[in-house]
Amino acid sequence: MALHFSKQEFSERKRKVLQSMKEQNLDAILMFRQESMYWLTGYDTFGYVFFQTLILDNKGNVILLTRAPDLRQAQNTSNIEDIRIWVDKDGSNPTDDLKNILDELSLKEKKVGVEYEAYGLTGRNALRLNKSLENYCNIEDQSELITKIRVVKSSEEIVYVKKAAELADLALDQAWKHTKAGASEAKILAEMQRIVLDGGGDYPANEYIIGSGHNALLCRYQSEKRILSDTDQLSIEWAGTYKHYHSAMFRTIAVGKSNLKHIKMHQACLEALQNCEKKLIPGNTVGEVFDVHAQTFDNHGYNKSRMNACGYSLGSTFSPNWMDWPMLYTGNPYVITPGNVFFMHMILMDSDNELAMNLGETYLVTENGNERLGKQKLDLVVL
Repeated sequence: MALHFSKQEFSERKRKVLQSMKEQNLDAILMFRQESMYWLTGYDTFGYVFFQTLILDNKGNVILLTRAPDLRQAQNTSNIEDIRIWVDKDGSNPTDDLKNILDELSLKEKKVGVEYEAYGLTGRNALRLNKSLENYCNIEDQSELITKIRVVKSSEEIVYVKKAAELADLALDQAWKHTKAGASEAKILAEMQRIVLDGGGDYPANEYIIGSGHNALLCRYQSEKRILSDTDQLSIEWAGTYKHYHSAMFRTIAVGKSNLKHIKMHQACLEALQNCEKKLIPGNTVGEVFDVHAQTFDNHGYNKSRMNACGYSLGSTFSPNWMDWPMLYTGNPYVITPGNVFFMHMILMDSDNELAMNLGETYLVTENGNERLGKQKLDLVVL
């Protein structure tokens, strides 16, 4: 069994969830988020693309309902003892199997929470679920119950986050090593991912983002792979990943030479990141962090080039993306807490001049402030 945490750690996580369920007067919760299942039991799979749910009732019973391919996956990666299989066949409806389990647990007419905000619960399956449980039990959206517990990392989790940060630093070394005029974006990308895997890391929850020239202004992965020009710009967002824990970074590298506009954009990004660092302390809200980000860029005249969010929480996440709750945007009331891990990205996209500048780092919130987990320099690098 490949469990990545101690029995005491898993026991404490379960205790916290049961306590939160008690506070919400829940008799059970149906987990559809793979992050919740992994965090609570160690269950590691991409089988959540099909219908599967982890049931936890207020007596502490844990039952996984999944497909046959994930039976041994759960046995080998988790501490789940009761694994039920729904059978693939024409016209099968796994919500009927789920309802039978709820019957076993005497949950008829009881209050049951559901993680609706989950990539593992499609719209069609959510409709099936609602129809199956209609007039059977009282269901309510509890998508954030476990997420709000996961957002504060334990000491065991922080070990993995810091290892992920070390791998992210190594990946940046590879990017700098292989970036030059005439280089292939594909080669740079391959070497960055290779060093993470060689270091014992994992595939990330979403693709690395890489783009040069006009593609340097994109904030998402796309399939074009350019050859770098003599004078160019290269934007890369990546994450070191270890046991599914992420530590992300973001950089724009100047190729050949940098121009004055690039230099000024980098100065603004660095100032914004430093101002956000000062605001990222226990007791402040994440909305206040965004506000200093926005004010800094606006003071530099980059209102039209900045984003409407400047980061998000990181942790153990699964495809399709590594972004976790909460996001840093104006008005977000979440209060920053020791043990939070946030990726803060300063992004400027100047479409008029086809120039990009990005600077992003991952931070661990401590009792008195924060710690930048990456150890690389923040300078504008010209290669």
